[in-house]
Amino acid sequence: MKSKLFALIFAGVSILGVRAYAHHSFASTYLEDQKMTIEADVLQFLYRNPHSFLQLQTKDAKGNAITWAVEWGAGAQLGSKGVQRDTLRPGDHVIVIGSPGRNPEDHRLRMIDIKRPSDGWSWKGTFD
Repeated sequence: MKSKLFALIFAGVSILGVRAYAHHSFASTYLEDQKMTIEADVLQFLYRNPHSFLQLQTKDAKGNAITWAVEWGAGAQLGSKGVQRDTLRPGDHVIVIGSPGRNPEDHRLRMIDIKRPSDGWSWKGTFD
């Protein structure tokens, strides 16, 4: 009986340990002590788990298109805060404030807040 209980506990700890190890640290990807703002158009809203993403497009000083990946909370987390799959649509113009990625060439942000000026919709906060 003790050996079965030990095996069960060991299996549970092993599974939890693998799951915790697989989840990345935001600090390893983003400069959490910095903020930047981009004004862009939505290309795609990927509403999913474990993280949702916005693909946005801006233009640089020469008029060249730049695609940004903005990491956001999980679909379930966003849904509990009123953000649904159809909240943001391709073509929506948004202003995003986020923590920039460690490699500027990746054009990544971790969402802090977002506003859609056309109707005043906004969202603020983070999910840790």
